[in-house]
Amino acid sequence: MNKPTQAIEQDLEQLARDAATLIAATADMAEDQVVEARKRLAEMLDRGRGVCDVVRDKALESVRAADVAVHKNLYQTIALGVGAGVIMGFFLANRCLHVRCVCSRE
Repeated sequence: MNKPTQAIEQDLEQLARDAATLIAATADMAEDQVVEARKRLAEMLDRGRGVCDVVRDKALESVRAADVAVHKNLYQTIALGVGAGVIMGFFLANRCLHVRCVCSRE
């Protein structure tokens, strides 16, 4: 996993720990509002965990599918990469020529 993804995962885990701590800390409070808030928070945590699991599974599935597609079509993938590089190089070189012309006039 890359660093931003790991940071988000760590933040979400910390949020879940903090919410669980809050639920535990308010366990002895019997006010209706506190009880209702604890119930909603617990439900949201459960849904959040489920959503994270689904997103992670779909991302892994997509990565595996891309890996299979690249391996099945290796030469087409290489040709596409080289073609994109040539086109980008052409545009960047053309832009650099114009920049040099503008700079040489000064």
